[in-house]
Amino acid sequence: MTTIVQLTDLHLRPRGTPALRVVETNMFAARAIRAVATLTSRPDAVIVTGDVADTADPRAYELAHELLAALPVPVYLLAGNHDSARTMRSAFADWPGVSEAPSDRVHYAAEIGDLRLVALDTSVEGQPYGSLGNEQLAWLDATLAAAPDRPTLIAMHHPPFTTGIAHMDRTRLTDSDAFAEIVSAHRQVRRIVCGHVHRTVVAPFGGTHAMIVPGVAHQVALDLTATSAAQFVMEPPAYGIHAWTGEDLVSHVAYVEAFPGPYPFSPAEGVFWPGD
Repeated sequence: MTTIVQLTDLHLRPRGTPALRVVETNMFAARAIRAVATLTSRPDAVIVTGDVADTADPRAYELAHELLAALPVPVYLLAGNHDSARTMRSAFADWPGVSEAPSDRVHYAAEIGDLRLVALDTSVEGQPYGSLGNEQLAWLDATLAAAPDRPTLIAMHHPPFTTGIAHMDRTRLTDSDAFAEIVSAHRQVRRIVCGHVHRTVVAPFGGTHAMIVPGVAHQVALDLTATSAAQFVMEPPAYGIHAWTGEDLVSHVAYVEAFPGPYPFSPAEGVFWPGD
């Protein structure tokens, strides 16, 4: 089995400065990285799907480098709307994928066990929305065509679909129709994984499924009204685990923090109802 852990929306800051006035994102990111590093079943790789830093401040990328280097497996990074792809390339110049990125935009393909990872850069400098652009779309089409029989996971920051959270949907991927056309022509794409929305959201897209994974710190408030305000909540931080079973790709959401258990149980013990 090949497994890839997905961390997203770390929003790292220069030391001592919380994000959004109150969120100690550096502490939350450190906890998430520690949780992944101590997983009973070690993943084959970790992908960080954007918003590695909260701003383009190089000190945040220095901290990201320090924290992520503690992981005992290869780490693949891509840019989100809070990131500077150029600063990321400089800070992680010798990291897998980043060093092979063909331009200032951090996009690349990598072979990870039985899976192929295709990482895309949806960041648009100075803007909250995402875009791939014609050049990257053409690169994606050619890259997928080069390995039609290889099970593929596409990773990106901005989701290409509507979530129903109105204020986040206004900053989604702008060229999703062109992206869908390419994905639908390449049936080996088994999942598209994203960040940005800080919630678990799943939707069909381009003949496969796209999945947003929660952030490792704060989450976006779940409000499906047309007038939803931009608000965050301190719901449990989480991350994704995407596993190729040999038959298909299955995705899990795992919580960062520890909870009571595990407790053993056996189906042979039967079913018990309240009052039994």
